[in-house]
Amino acid sequence: MNSEPFSDTKIVESWGKNALPWTAAVREGQIESRKQITDQAIIDAILRYLPLSVLDIGCGEGWLARELAARNVHVVGTDIVPKLVEEARRAGGGDFHMLSYEKIAAGKLKISVDAVVCNFALLGKESVEGIFRAVPSLLSKNGRFVVQTLHPVMACGDFPYRDGWREGSWAGFSPDFSNPAPWYFRTIQSWIKLFVDSGFRLCEVREPLDPNTQNPASMIFIGERAGDTPCGA
Repeated sequence: MNSEPFSDTKIVESWGKNALPWTAAVREGQIESRKQITDQAIIDAILRYLPLSVLDIGCGEGWLARELAARNVHVVGTDIVPKLVEEARRAGGGDFHMLSYEKIAAGKLKISVDAVVCNFALLGKESVEGIFRAVPSLLSKNGRFVVQTLHPVMACGDFPYRDGWREGSWAGFSPDFSNPAPWYFRTIQSWIKLFVDSGFRLCEVREPLDPNTQNPASMIFIGERAGDTPCGA
């Protein structure tokens, strides 16, 4: 067991403990921001590029696969949490595999898809950097890498606006949740640098707005391999 309070291992431990309440929260529409804004935002961002095949890394209980499958997109989902993979398989909509980010980074996933998606699934440090290095080899020609994450400006809170580990919280969730996962905060500049350093150029950056506050509810980055046909060409 990793005793470090902030680490990629602690993230996995937390999600293992909270797999069932998370599944209930997603399927029962308990998360207002997702229901109102961010779920549709990621669907729209993906479908903008008309993919026939999608890899959903950190797929959780599989809701996005089901949504895309209903639109005739073939989806492969991966997650490290056994219970989440089990729930995704039970609900259907894609091919689901239990696979860690580290194994994907090491080249254990042999696949070529039109889009790789990480929807609020890039919470760590080294594991995320490994995924970014691996994604170019998973994309077909002119494929897209779509990442939705917390908006760095909105999520920064009272902390200094610089990269670093933060404590997690289940504030606003049901009391069934426990042991919140830590997460690694990245500035907008750091996200962009991560794309560029990993061999991508950014096609598009979206900031889905909360209709009530008119503040951004998330940030979506859409990248393509630097050697492919330029976006929009």
